[in-house]
Amino acid sequence: MTNTFKKIAIAAAKNAGALLKKNIGNAHHIEFKGVIDIVTEMDRKAEDLIIKIIKDNFPKHGILTEESREQKSDSEYRWIIDPLDGTTNYSHGFPVFCVSIALEKEGEGIILGAVYNPMLNELFTAEKNKGAYLNNKKIKVSDIKELTKSLLATGFPYDIRTSPDNNIAHFANFAVRVQAIRRAGSAALDMCYVACGRIDGFWEMKLKPWDTAAAWLIIKEAGGMVTGFNGKEFSLYSGETLASNCLIHDEMIKALQGR
Repeated sequence: MTNTFKKIAIAAAKNAGALLKKNIGNAHHIEFKGVIDIVTEMDRKAEDLIIKIIKDNFPKHGILTEESREQKSDSEYRWIIDPLDGTTNYSHGFPVFCVSIALEKEGEGIILGAVYNPMLNELFTAEKNKGAYLNNKKIKVSDIKELTKSLLATGFPYDIRTSPDNNIAHFANFAVRVQAIRRAGSAALDMCYVACGRIDGFWEMKLKPWDTAAAWLIIKEAGGMVTGFNGKEFSLYSGETLASNCLIHDEMIKALQGR
């Protein structure tokens, strides 16, 4: 059954990604969920496509997705979906975005993750205890051992204008301790880049389960580490995500604590 789950996850991610790629650069209807938090009609079309593929194959499974009300069920399985991670990028025609799909099993947590970047045709996948892959080639985290030599990634929360807990202080702390920081606008892609060694560490606050569920497993299966900012066990619902190649994790925790 696991192979069937993976096959459907990949099909859903690739179909949604193709739809998004085909329509990037077109005029989009934009709605504002907050001052700078937006949703386009393509978020919803991609989401509808993914849900249809999953429901056609697994009608009894639960679904948690960004743009719709949760579909609860009595099944032990729940799909966690971000149909378009990087909506702001997408709405501007900036080609950095992805589709993220994870499968959660009751009692086991996330057992499958797929993140697809249609612009580069890069598919990141992982199954629990089976390793992580980029386009079917096994991947692993980087071997950078010092924070000062590391390339990090981060993002800022949508309430940056109104909340003092907005990541700016953390950004300043890291900026003078690392080689460089990137802010590309897609948390799921940033985390996958940690998994394949392009990025050495990532931190962000106020992320949602659909942002991190698939990429969390991909990092874990690539030999990386994901925790809260204090180093304690990561939760999809904690609002704090700290990911690394393991080797710089302690230094990142110290930087987040201002030490």
